[in-house]
Amino acid sequence: MPDPTPTVAELLAVVGRSPSAVAVHDRAAWVGLFSDGARVSDPVGSRPHVGTAAIERFYDTFIAPNSITFHVKRDVVCGMTVVRDLDLETRMSTGVVLTVPMHLRYDLVVESGVVTVDGLYAHWELPVMIAQLAGAGWRGAAASVKLAPQLLSNQGVLGVTGFMRGLRTVGRPGRNAATGFLVAVRRQDTAAMSERLAPGAVLELSSGSPIALAHFAESLRELQWSKMIVAGCAVTASVRSAAWEGVALLEFAKRSHEISRVRMFVEAVTPFTK
Repeated sequence: MPDPTPTVAELLAVVGRSPSAVAVHDRAAWVGLFSDGARVSDPVGSRPHVGTAAIERFYDTFIAPNSITFHVKRDVVCGMTVVRDLDLETRMSTGVVLTVPMHLRYDLVVESGVVTVDGLYAHWELPVMIAQLAGAGWRGAAASVKLAPQLLSNQGVLGVTGFMRGLRTVGRPGRNAATGFLVAVRRQDTAAMSERLAPGAVLELSSGSPIALAHFAESLRELQWSKMIVAGCAVTASVRSAAWEGVALLEFAKRSHEISRVRMFVEAVTPFTK
């Protein structure tokens, strides 16, 4: 008999256990949120951490040495996916505090009646974090000196180079293409939308089913956006209208600034409250 579909409250409860475990440095509880073959991409564009052992090493490297606070502005639930719009505040061991704008996507599954995280995708800009460290004086320099051996010890040489892959993004051209596409959507200009799409590009609303270009534009009439993040081959943006709020995910074709897939995670929800 198939497992029953989890409720929205159950999905949000699982996602909420992540910052709770991080806050009290409960390694077992945090790692236990993930399925056996789960993938953590943090930041998106860096080499993913796949499987329990790799996720444990990720925790030891990036979570255990620091005090991390999630400042969540919005949770959006679409099917078995929860997307969080937040700022992440990290206080490192030297006292330097970094605040990084972020969109977090949790892809959830049900295994033997238990909801687990099968994929965690953290959209944030590694250059922004490096710039904050560089501008933090001796505390930032000391944090960088401590982080390097932690990375090497827990992740190895391949892990270090994999992490630094997060510096490679679609950059300003990708940001401009994403902005141009969203402007075209707001104007209901399907020709301008098409100009920025790769051949065979897929457009999806919250249901996850592909829809036609004109229907996509019509459904997002009055679109507005704010925080935009470039990570790897993707751009995310906080989006809203009078009736809904959410997060847009625009993915780019490899070695291209053409958009290959647009997913709009939106729903009519009330602001996040603690």
